[in-house]
Amino acid sequence: MAENKLLDQEFDQDLVRRVQQGDSTAFDALVRKYQHRIVGLIGRYISDWSECQDVAQDAFMRAYRALPNFRGDAQFYTWLHRIAVNTAKNHLVSQNRRPPTADIDVGDAEQFDTGIRLRDTDTPERELMRQEVEQAVMRVVEGLPEDLRVAISLREVDGLSYDEIAQKMACPIGTVRSRIFRAREAIDQELRPLLDPDHDSQERKF
Repeated sequence: MAENKLLDQEFDQDLVRRVQQGDSTAFDALVRKYQHRIVGLIGRYISDWSECQDVAQDAFMRAYRALPNFRGDAQFYTWLHRIAVNTAKNHLVSQNRRPPTADIDVGDAEQFDTGIRLRDTDTPERELMRQEVEQAVMRVVEGLPEDLRVAISLREVDGLSYDEIAQKMACPIGTVRSRIFRAREAIDQELRPLLDPDHDSQERKF
């Protein structure tokens, strides 16, 4: 895993260098690689799907304009994550809507992907699949029981620690962990048929 992550970072660095040398197609590759994760991240600040798409596009445009000054002090996705969060918060402020007081941590954002990653291809079918997955996540969160919805939102949207959530919800930290785990399980359960249409029929056989 560590070796794969290192190779992934080196691949990003190579694409960034190519963009800085004037190769715009290299930036297209970065967009394709990260767009569903960025839309999902922005979706934790903004609930409307089409609005998320617009803000994500704006975030990528900001990143493209800022790339000449990117020195590689941080990993590319960490840098892009920060731009996306700031773009989402600025968008909310411009609409006279109050952004969350805390930002979503990069590690938590990746954890919230529920371990399921779609392969990064640019086919219309894959793009439609990404949209369905992101909409499904938003739908599941909205439909969760209040205690689970509040716990997962405090963690993923407000960026609170488990200790802070426990204090806010007046319950033990173990209860917080359980609620967040159950919320993520519900999201996994909803996504499984989308990502593996044969899953239900296979389950019925056993």
